[in-house]
Amino acid sequence: MTSTRSFLRSTGVAVRLTLLATVVLGVAYPLAVWGVGQAAFHDQANGSMVTDSSGTVVGSSLIGQSFAGKDADRWFQSRPSAAGEDGYDAGASSGSNLGPSNPDLTKAIDERRAAVAEADGVDPSEVPADAVTASGSGLDPDISPEYALQQVARVAEARGLSEDRVRALVDEHTDGRQLGVLGSPAVNVLELNLALAQQR
Repeated sequence: MTSTRSFLRSTGVAVRLTLLATVVLGVAYPLAVWGVGQAAFHDQANGSMVTDSSGTVVGSSLIGQSFAGKDADRWFQSRPSAAGEDGYDAGASSGSNLGPSNPDLTKAIDERRAAVAEADGVDPSEVPADAVTASGSGLDPDISPEYALQQVARVAEARGLSEDRVRALVDEHTDGRQLGVLGSPAVNVLELNLALAQQR
């Protein structure tokens, strides 16, 4: 009888603790984190969405996208992407997983280097590494200032703008190192292209 009572008491305590933990950790804590995120970091908590001048969402500042197509010369181009079959698939974020000595990777880099050099009118040896290699996620939204500046002449000519004006846009959208020492300077391609679209 005593062992049965003790078992029921222990079971009741375990059930109450489980319910309490479920409410605190499964409901209250997530709601508190969500509330703090919405109040203090609203844009980041909602995906860092970017809108155009009409208020239409055109993407996220955290996810790279393709600007290739028939009007590709009018836009700054992103890094190559290995995410998904056609690249830039946010549901298939990944790198190529090919090592530096892999012949398929070497061939892809050589082909990309030749294509970028031809499009931007530069010598293949001047093409920056981020113009020909995909990032680990395949969705890097940024390019190096060197790659952005290399594209200035092509974009300016395609849009009928002066190179100085387009170069100034690149400078305005170049972010420095975090805290002055971490990472490398970078240019967010989507934000730069949105600023470019507003030029008349």
